Amino acid sequence: MSKVPDLAKRLLLGRALSSAQQHEQLLKKRIALPVFASDALSSVAYAPQEILLALGAGGLVMYHYTPWVAAAVVVILLTVVASYRQNVRAYQSGGGDFEVATTNLGGNWGVLVASALLVDYVMTVAVSVSSGVENLGALLKFMQPHEVGVAIVIVVLLTIGNLRGLKEAGVAFAIPTYLFMFAVFSMLVWGVFRLVLGTDLEAETAHYEVRGDEAGVAGFALVFLLLRAFSSGCAALTGVEAISNGVPAFRKPKGENAAKTLLMLGLVAMTLFGGVTALAYVTDAKFAEPDQGSSLVDPSTGRAVQDADPVIAQVAHTVFSNFELGFALVTAMTALILFLAANTAFNGFPVLGSVLAQNRYLPRQLHTRGDRLAYSNGIIILATMAGLLIYAYDASVSRLIPLYTVGVFVSFTVSQVGMVRHWNRLLATETDAAQRRRMRTSRGINAFGATLTGIVLVVVLITKFALGAYIVCIAMPILFMLMKGIRRHYDRIAAELVPSGEDVALPARIHGIVLVSKIHKPTLRALAYARATRPSTLEAVTVAVDAEESQRLQEEWDALDVPVPLKILDSPYREITRPVLAYVKGIRRKSPRDVVTVFIPEYVVGHWWEQLLHNQSALRLKGRLLFQPGVMVTSVAWQLQSSDRLKGRIEPPGPGASRRPPRTGARPGAGNVSGRD
Repeated sequence: MSKVPDLAKRLLLGRALSSAQQHEQLLKKRIALPVFASDALSSVAYAPQEILLALGAGGLVMYHYTPWVAAAVVVILLTVVASYRQNVRAYQSGGGDFEVATTNLGGNWGVLVASALLVDYVMTVAVSVSSGVENLGALLKFMQPHEVGVAIVIVVLLTIGNLRGLKEAGVAFAIPTYLFMFAVFSMLVWGVFRLVLGTDLEAETAHYEVRGDEAGVAGFALVFLLLRAFSSGCAALTGVEAISNGVPAFRKPKGENAAKTLLMLGLVAMTLFGGVTALAYVTDAKFAEPDQGSSLVDPSTGRAVQDADPVIAQVAHTVFSNFELGFALVTAMTALILFLAANTAFNGFPVLGSVLAQNRYLPRQLHTRGDRLAYSNGIIILATMAGLLIYAYDASVSRLIPLYTVGVFVSFTVSQVGMVRHWNRLLATETDAAQRRRMRTSRGINAFGATLTGIVLVVVLITKFALGAYIVCIAMPILFMLMKGIRRHYDRIAAELVPSGEDVALPARIHGIVLVSKIHKPTLRALAYARATRPSTLEAVTVAVDAEESQRLQEEWDALDVPVPLKILDSPYREITRPVLAYVKGIRRKSPRDVVTVFIPEYVVGHWWEQLLHNQSALRLKGRLLFQPGVMVTSVAWQLQSSDRLKGRIEPPGPGASRRPPRTGARPGAGNVSGRD
């Protein structure tokens, strides 16, 4: 690895950490709250807006149902929080819903939950960042034409921040999250204070008309529209499950600290969501999207309004109409918390990916920690997928939201059913009366949670399917089958590699073959090395592509009196690989218990373009020989002078190894001592 890329990596990611420093990356509750709760808290920015957007399809009269829809969402939120407090106490390895489902319901249910969560984590990043850019555009109008580019830049910055490590990312994100909480709480308190004083608060869209494509709905259509608004508002619940996947990042006692953090998350999220929705309702804030079946119309001109600010920005502008700095603070902090909300997924996705890799459902590279003890591969994959979604959907929150809640409610429901099975299993063996009462209470909470989240899942599927949820319904089965296929592959390989009696038996004989093209130093070195290994038989083999050259080679061979016989293989079609393969196979057919070792001279070059000019025949032949059972391939290196330029280079370390170079002037043999030593 050259010094320039390594220096750039160190500047971006910081000094590499040894494995012994992993305990230093654990989080206190005051840091864990903003790290894991930012997703749920940030939904305040778009969940109330999505309720109004869905209700707007039925016209302005439907806005009267806003408080009831919001109240139903709060009930679900508190139920899920109470249910997951049982989860984090019982399962602390970081597997979260995947571990709960796998342990109690079986492997297939665990993989189903994992596929749902992986999709939802990607959606979390895409939705949060897109919404953040949208809210920032309400403050900085010049950014609106460049929302997609700005969103992708934010994803890149978040990726770098998380690659630096969990603790540093947590500290960096804690201050903005607490500032957001302070800003929104201040807005709620100031808004209530002004209302109590009798101030008439009206949003900038209060005098606009909402015209919906489904105006005048009644009966079943009315119920369907209310359910659609409810399912849209349930976006406020996304992110609650992240703490169950991040329990290992908490300090001890991990389960209890995670449960307390979850309780704080629920109370804060409920207050912020309910308060913003209430102020939006009181100030007559309106929001519409023609793509979602509604539009805002200015009655004075009869023209449609296309550039309405997000609902939370409208509320802030109305509440702080006499204090412009307050509006700027709320808008800026809302945009920032939305950007940082993606950090919940950046913490949850890699940990879940690592657990899945450990269980052989994903490639093992996802279980490897990087320089800063973060699961770097998972972070990079998440950022790539989210960036593609943002680009494909033009960073449109209204188009991304319908894809959002399906995955999380699948995991909610399956996890809570699994927890009911968990408590049933423990109750069957527990004899202590106090413990049995506690277990029954926990089982009742999880059973109630499973029932409610199951109902919500059905509602979301019915109301959001045609609006884009069908994409998630396709992606999840594909991920499910992919993970099952990876697991089958690993299981098959593991079974294939189990030692048996004949694996330790020595081969009857070893036949050595040195491939020769001409007599030169690499050939002579390969012959000397092959002789030093003392095979049972040894011969040099060349392919007669040109009869005259082969004759000259034989004459030179005899003249040098090389103590190894030369075998010339005929090749009427001027091929090299096929005659050698046929010859090796012939030896194996005669003596199946024998092993054939093929020694291939290879050049070591110093420039990439030299590799194109040398070793091509050797590489092709090696690639074919490796597939032959009972055949070993040995490369005998010959360093050309051009390779001298690379002798002093620092070799790139393996994944997860310490990247710190040895100190200058260290004594020979001295090196970095690992934590294991």
